Amino acid sequence: MASYKTPLRDMRFVYNELFDPKAIQALPGCEEVTPDLVDAILEEAGKFCEERLFPLNRSGDEEGCHFENGKVTTPAGLKEAYRDFYEMGWGALAADPEYGGQGLPESLSMMVEEIMCSTNFAFSLYPGLTHGAYNALVARASEELKQAYLPNMVAGKWSGSMCLTEPQCGTDLGLIRTKAEPQDDGSYRVTGTKMFITAGEHDLTENIIHLVLARTPDAPKGIKGISLFLVPKIQVNGDGELGQPNGVSCGSIEHKMGINASATCVMNFDDAQGFLVGKLNKGMEAMFIMMNTERLAVGIQGLAIGEAAYQGAVAYARERLQGRALKGPKSPDKPADSLLVHPDVRRMLLIQRAYTEGNRALAGWVATEMDHAHRNPDPRRRQEAEDFVALMTPVVKAFMTDTGSEMANLGVQVFGGHGYIREHGMEQYIRDARIAQIYEGTNGIQAMDLVGRKMPAHMGRYLRRFFHPVRDYLEAKEHDFTMHAFLLPLAKAFGRLQKATAFLAQRGMANPEEAGAAAAEYLRLFGLVALGYLWMRMAEIGLQKRDEDPLFYQAKVDTARFYFERILPQSSALFASIMAGSKCMMKFNDDAF
Repeated sequence: MASYKTPLRDMRFVYNELFDPKAIQALPGCEEVTPDLVDAILEEAGKFCEERLFPLNRSGDEEGCHFENGKVTTPAGLKEAYRDFYEMGWGALAADPEYGGQGLPESLSMMVEEIMCSTNFAFSLYPGLTHGAYNALVARASEELKQAYLPNMVAGKWSGSMCLTEPQCGTDLGLIRTKAEPQDDGSYRVTGTKMFITAGEHDLTENIIHLVLARTPDAPKGIKGISLFLVPKIQVNGDGELGQPNGVSCGSIEHKMGINASATCVMNFDDAQGFLVGKLNKGMEAMFIMMNTERLAVGIQGLAIGEAAYQGAVAYARERLQGRALKGPKSPDKPADSLLVHPDVRRMLLIQRAYTEGNRALAGWVATEMDHAHRNPDPRRRQEAEDFVALMTPVVKAFMTDTGSEMANLGVQVFGGHGYIREHGMEQYIRDARIAQIYEGTNGIQAMDLVGRKMPAHMGRYLRRFFHPVRDYLEAKEHDFTMHAFLLPLAKAFGRLQKATAFLAQRGMANPEEAGAAAAEYLRLFGLVALGYLWMRMAEIGLQKRDEDPLFYQAKVDTARFYFERILPQSSALFASIMAGSKCMMKFNDDAF
């Protein structure tokens, strides 16, 4: 059976040892965020998610959402869990106290989000979309809209959704047809159809606040003519009370491969009252605030599924007796040895472990920089942090969801035939994980964003936020011979990344197809080097502290060795593929496909 226990020890390691908790505590508003407080919050979050959300994961998947007469009913138990989730304050951790939030750092909030996603991925999407909408409104909405909507969203009375996609446009949002007609009172009347809308309709809250991309009648064509509008499901009166229904209806829900407890809706807006968020024709700027929040959150989903799949696979490998060790029986008193004796099973488990713990470190790094970007009083430090988060957002989203899906598949493989059977709970991880590689911009789009936008931005300024720390660390450890087993392969992989970057920068200017053809491999190479840098740092800590807690710290060192010897060598093949250029794919005859 699938099993999960919050990885508190590893979360504490990332927060307290790999990164500096005092640096977070020194930020304005974080003075009381001590390691003890962080521990207490993680323990309580783990307890709630393990006891309330994990038991609903399989039942919610099997029951799914129900659609009847325009209404969506979520699976049994979800509504009560959602109510308790917000009553206990879990949905308000990182929200501003001005709107009823707790004002805690993103580096803590993201760890809680990981726990929630590991225990119930589908459930996590409801508060996740609300938090994304909250971020967009905080950044771009008028003060009047903030005061009218944010307190109830933070409290969980109202939820949020993001309405971008239409039947004729997904990635190419310039093709949007939804219209917004201006009214004399300053509001707009929004008409159009949106599809694939997560949490567009459900029974968890009394109101749903939709952020909708639409065009005004005289808007420029294409992406430059899109504006963002707040469209509530139920109108809100001047006194803050709910008024009349607002011309917003759910036309249907999708029958999906996974995340079945999450309602994915076709939403119809029929002359619905809406309010402009931000500036006219600048809707993409506002929506990207929410989208980038969601892309980082989706990366966390990949990490979370990987962790859950790893835990399930380890538990099964320990218990399942099958065959004998190649060197002779390890348990002669039993009819067979456990799966753990078999090299291929150990290979799969160590791949899962190396990626999962590496991804957690990467998430912690990005979340820490997000805290600096939002709170650091030094403008220069804020800018550096913003640059780093912008650069790493497509890497987090794509690399962590690709590897999360791979980890889910490996989890089923460890179980063998039993993994393919629904009652063991492992095949659900594969089905749930698959969407994370697709929504919020497919991983191919993330790779194009990295190569086409982030790489050349500001004459390579974003890249320096990653390249310089890695270079400086390698130079600082050059004469530390205890680290050479990690330093030498990382230096080679880093060198390949640098050469690939220069190659794509030069070739991409002359022929954009060169960059496009290599984008996916380049992002994967970038992710591997990022994890290599973090695994080397984790190995250094493990070597320094292994006498304090031998089992934990030695496992860090040993997992790092596995990563450097069995995973990081992929960088060589990726580099060769990048350098091969685009001809083999772009010159292929269209008619031959």
